Amino acid sequence: LVGDGSECYGFDDEISQDHDFGPRVLIWLDEDDYLEFGESMNTEYLSLSRNFLGFDGVNRSQFGDGREGVYPISWFYHRYIGRRTPPSLHGDWSAIPEVNLSIVTNGEVFQDPLGEFTRFRKTLLSYYPEDLQLKKLAARCMKAAQSGQYNYSRCLRRKEYSAAFMAAAEFVQTAASIVFLLNRRYTPFYKWIRRALEQLPILGESASRRITEISTAEIAAATEPIEALSGDIILHLREIGLSESNSDFLLDHAPYVQSKIENETLRQLPLWYD
Repeated sequence: LVGDGSECYGFDDEISQDHDFGPRVLIWLDEDDYLEFGESMNTEYLSLSRNFLGFDGVNRSQFGDGREGVYPISWFYHRYIGRRTPPSLHGDWSAIPEVNLSIVTNGEVFQDPLGEFTRFRKTLLSYYPEDLQLKKLAARCMKAAQSGQYNYSRCLRRKEYSAAFMAAAEFVQTAASIVFLLNRRYTPFYKWIRRALEQLPILGESASRRITEISTAEIAAATEPIEALSGDIILHLREIGLSESNSDFLLDHAPYVQSKIENETLRQLPLWYD
């Protein structure tokens, strides 16, 4: 049970029941077995009673196809990351939207006697190559500093409150993605970011709390939690040896992070390049 759907993250609740909700499983076969058995197995699956524990099948939405039934392994991975083989080069990894990497590695595999599905999954779960992780971390330190520590207060001084709101939102999403990077976990779909942060051992709980403070504050009162979350990230970067700067401005730490990249091509890219 992996892929689209809040249930694959363990976040289902009563509100989730309005679409694509119900008892379902996915069965993946290799190409040869799918050609020989896929159609008959899917017919058998669909013939099963749709009633389970009081739920009467899946109330599929207009765009909710592909969430249950029998499919080829390669189809599943190609559907989400556009590849039938695991990425290996930096460019291969960079071409895949991060949220899709989260979708394709969530949930649980209950059985995999062949091991083919799990081998692909383990490659993705091993996370970005270290140099690419550092490059993304440096770029997002720049972006978080610019949006939250710099432009947010400037927008307030101009009384551009809608722009300040957007700056705060940009900071929240970027700072959260930094925490996911530090935990070597892919950032999920935006509405699950705060919930998923709670499960992360590195800065997860404090980041979740700071983000709640920012999002529930009056628009002109988010400076303190923005600076607090920035400070938490800076402290951790220094603790793990990714920055030697004493600055309280995240932007100043980005060059130190980027300098740790071994691959010269990546290291020479502009700091803003994610």
